[in-house]
Amino acid sequence: MFTLRKTLKPSSIFTTAHRLITTIKLPELPTTAAYDDLIYTAGRDRDFAAVHHLLNHRHANGFFTTTNTFNFISTDLTILNDVLTTVSNLNEKNCRKKSYESLITRLCKLQLIDEALRAAEAASAVGIHGGDATTFHPILSVVTRKKDFDLGWRVVKIMKANNIARDVTCYNFFLTAYSVSGDLRSNVVVLKKMAQEGLNADARTYDALVLGACKVGKMDAAVAILRRMVDDGVEALYATYAHVIGGLVRLDYCAQAVEFVMSYGGKDKKLDSHNFGLLATRLIGVKKVEEAKYVLEEMVNRDLDMSENLQKYYSEDVQ
Repeated sequence: MFTLRKTLKPSSIFTTAHRLITTIKLPELPTTAAYDDLIYTAGRDRDFAAVHHLLNHRHANGFFTTTNTFNFISTDLTILNDVLTTVSNLNEKNCRKKSYESLITRLCKLQLIDEALRAAEAASAVGIHGGDATTFHPILSVVTRKKDFDLGWRVVKIMKANNIARDVTCYNFFLTAYSVSGDLRSNVVVLKKMAQEGLNADARTYDALVLGACKVGKMDAAVAILRRMVDDGVEALYATYAHVIGGLVRLDYCAQAVEFVMSYGGKDKKLDSHNFGLLATRLIGVKKVEEAKYVLEEMVNRDLDMSENLQKYYSEDVQ
């Protein structure tokens, strides 16, 4: 009868594990960059025990993962299974969630959408602390910017299949991409989906709608949307004002652009500096000299900050 003459005692198991952990190099001065560097080295060497320990250790010390944490992943995707297993076995729930998100962001940066979706679905299988709407944000961002709307809506279906509630940011990616393309009809469809899911518009939603209106030259609609935004108590982004200013000047509605900027002036000095400065720059760019001089004089009278280029133009061409 065969007998195992040498067995591994429980105490020796812990000793072996302890020895493994103590041989893993830790940052002398803990920083996010230091942890990322060590994880890069461990991942490149395929030492996933070290990657696992470093991910747990950094989270325990308050250093979350970053967009650089999984930089050791490049064109060699044979390690993806090991990486997914490593992340799924991390100790703390939020540590797993943040690690999945950083991994997905890295894969999206490499344009590896299928692999990113695989990671997102793996995160979703863990439950609420493994995946949620933010897990899918990098994927939706990439595919909508590439105008691959069929794939974008397929991602939304995958979210539904995994019981991941969509948030307003998910739909904002679609709204912005459709607006850049001037596809306002599709924006209506997106807004209906948002309403069906009980999602309220935020600043990015309004910004996308204003952008879309400007893209197709519907400036009255763009201004009306921005006013509705302000009336609803949603603070407009600087970019939203910029869409309107740029659209009006581009269509040679320069007087209306000046009127628009003046109508929102006097409430926020920093915003005024942005709006008046942008308008002056746009007017100079289309050779509307008199209008530009008027706006610059208004900036001086209102004691608004000017860029170096505007200061130079004012001193040489206005004063």
